[in-house]
Amino acid sequence: MRTIGGRRRLHLFDLDGTLIHGSAAAVEISRQLGLSEEIAELEQGFLLHGLTPDEFAVRARALWAELTPEQVTAAFEGAPWLAGIRDVWAEIRAEGGHCAVISLSPDFFVERLLSWGADAAHGSRWPSVPFTEQIHRPGILDASAKVRIAGELCERFGVEPADCVAYGDSMSDAALFATVRETVAVNADHHLADLARHRYTGTDLREAYALVRKGAA
Repeated sequence: MRTIGGRRRLHLFDLDGTLIHGSAAAVEISRQLGLSEEIAELEQGFLLHGLTPDEFAVRARALWAELTPEQVTAAFEGAPWLAGIRDVWAEIRAEGGHCAVISLSPDFFVERLLSWGADAAHGSRWPSVPFTEQIHRPGILDASAKVRIAGELCERFGVEPADCVAYGDSMSDAALFATVRETVAVNADHHLADLARHRYTGTDLREAYALVRKGAA
């Protein structure tokens, strides 16, 4: 069984802005509810004004009080996903590697990617939809949690951090980028791109993955 560079790799993918091109799970969910302007304000608070991930989740939960499972499905299926995600993950697994998604977005959205071929999918712990419970703040992930979860996945799959590949688009991925050797900035601004070994701009994950393969050749 072939492996990239003769080593078994663990590929770690961010979701918002990375696998979803130019958008995020919260944006797609809010679009289904006619709340695009409201979520845009929350996104600005998170990106520019220090709103913490757990406070973002509490406020988003209030906005999404009437969310239904059917709307979550519509948001997931209608999101602007990069092309070739299933193809890349199938190739990684065929070569003996593993692929995982680590995202701050709700687990009820992120875990749907298991059906696309991800070996693991970790998101913030949210109550089930339709909501009958409030947000449990300790279950909401932050940037540091990505590093912790990556370490747990390394143990689970028997790989070293040096054999991980991280794909991300924003500074919430910077801490993870600092812990692994191979990094791919996907449609990222210069703040993260300057930290990455590879940079990709486009809409096809197969092309981003090709940069990793070429670098290991």
